[in-house]
Amino acid sequence: MRASCAALSAVLLSIATSAWAADYPAPKQGDWTAKDFKFHTGEVMPELRLHYTTVGEPSGQPVLVLHGTGGSGASMLTPAFGGELFGAGQPLDASKYYIIIPDNIGHGKSSKPSDGMKTSFPKYNYDDMVEAQYRLVTEGLGIKHLRLIIGNSMGGMHTWLWGEKYPKAMDALVPMASQPTEMASRNWMLRRIMLDTIRNDPDYNNGDYTSQPRTMKYAITAYGIASIGGTLAYQSQAPTAAKADKIVDDRLAMPITADANDFVYQWESSHDYNAGERLEAIEAPLLLINSADDERNPPETGVTDAAMKRVKNGRLFLIPASTETRGHGTTGNARFYSGQVRQLLQTAPQRTM
Repeated sequence: MRASCAALSAVLLSIATSAWAADYPAPKQGDWTAKDFKFHTGEVMPELRLHYTTVGEPSGQPVLVLHGTGGSGASMLTPAFGGELFGAGQPLDASKYYIIIPDNIGHGKSSKPSDGMKTSFPKYNYDDMVEAQYRLVTEGLGIKHLRLIIGNSMGGMHTWLWGEKYPKAMDALVPMASQPTEMASRNWMLRRIMLDTIRNDPDYNNGDYTSQPRTMKYAITAYGIASIGGTLAYQSQAPTAAKADKIVDDRLAMPITADANDFVYQWESSHDYNAGERLEAIEAPLLLINSADDERNPPETGVTDAAMKRVKNGRLFLIPASTETRGHGTTGNARFYSGQVRQLLQTAPQRTM
């Protein structure tokens, strides 16, 4: 879990910059404006700015990569993710593929509450975010069909929605660290507590604050430890109270530079997510990649297994838990599944609109 979304994105971009020089072509930045964007609430923004990153050339087979909550294109350019997938001979070799990584609504350099609108910014949900991605790809970049959509965490949930809303728009789907079921159980409970903690802080002042709410770092740290990291990994890293205290102290010491309104909007956008209603609409081959120790999507509930039975051409790859995995954060490291992605692309037929 990010203690500081903006600070971490900057660090990740710095790390990625040093990594891609040797491993894959330099990422390129772009912006496109969606005119008269209508949100699910009925509100319309005359101009919605969508920032994006690309790796490779437009002549390559297009691949859409979708980031998690609080992330951006930079968060998918880390050595552990982009460095394992985008390089020469790797599953998404950028000399063959045209990799597109949007900054979602409310994230990165795309339109967001902290641009000036604060809480008057339209309330967005995952359907709005997917619609914006679709418009960017088709209208902004002129791409009518994608070879692959791969997304992590929130991006994984978006991948499910893409398969249902636009079933002929892609050859293959790889949702990760996600379930195609209603946002519920501990996953939403913890999000709700984190959000309420921030909103009930007097510093928040109904979103009209002059400085970031002081409780943010505690809410973010508590949610992060509870919902990401891995049980076996934590036991290995913090087998004593002193070592556990050190981890907590280190996290609380990290600066919080994320804007509170941006943060609240980002996490609240998941509230009405439910990909479980239209699973039969998915046509493309689908590979779900989850980790066995994922705190937000625990496989032992059986809800994912039940949902997968309704996906015509879907299968689950479950990464076994170990001291090397990081719970919900495991799928941020592509070495655990790069072979499965390669196999999917080798076997998935090319489809047309």
